[in-house]
Amino acid sequence: MPESLSGLWYAKFMDTVRQHPASAALQEAAQRAQLTEWTRALTTIVVGSCEAMAWKGVAKGHKSTILPVPRQEFLGLDVVAFEHAGERRWRFPVAVFELENSTADDRVAYSLWKVLCVRSQLRVVFCYRQDSGDGSKLVRHLAAEVARAMEIPERTAVTGETLVVVGSHDETKTFPYGFFKDWLFDANIGRFSRA
Repeated sequence: MPESLSGLWYAKFMDTVRQHPASAALQEAAQRAQLTEWTRALTTIVVGSCEAMAWKGVAKGHKSTILPVPRQEFLGLDVVAFEHAGERRWRFPVAVFELENSTADDRVAYSLWKVLCVRSQLRVVFCYRQDSGDGSKLVRHLAAEVARAMEIPERTAVTGETLVVVGSHDETKTFPYGFFKDWLFDANIGRFSRA
């Protein structure tokens, strides 16, 4: 059975975190809970993971002319990725990413809601928590508040894959492998499980 797109991307993301010049800044910001710096470094690394997937990542500081309207940000999303192939002037994103540095669960829920509103093969929401145990609580909150807000036919019609990736302050000593934990959304049952 071929590996899922989310699995392929996550492996490239972890490779990028290990090797990218911005990784030291990301780890330091995580250790110090400097979330603005964490978001800045993470944006650069996520764009790098898009490049590793042979996609064009677009974000603040990473301008693109892949669409007829050049931008650093599309649809108000933190990172949007496009496939390079083809002659289509207007193409749809292959992946979208939100990097939420707020500690408020509803801000993360908003980010999840936002990416679920976009047609894409892969949707990823990043967030940061002090305690790794809070990641499980958060994804249960996201399932209860966002996923279950959709009617079953609407939820099961969501195409593509959706991941929530939580970085935890208390796991910075194991950066990046223990630090990042990923949960995959199962649209059929409306829950997240560890990917």
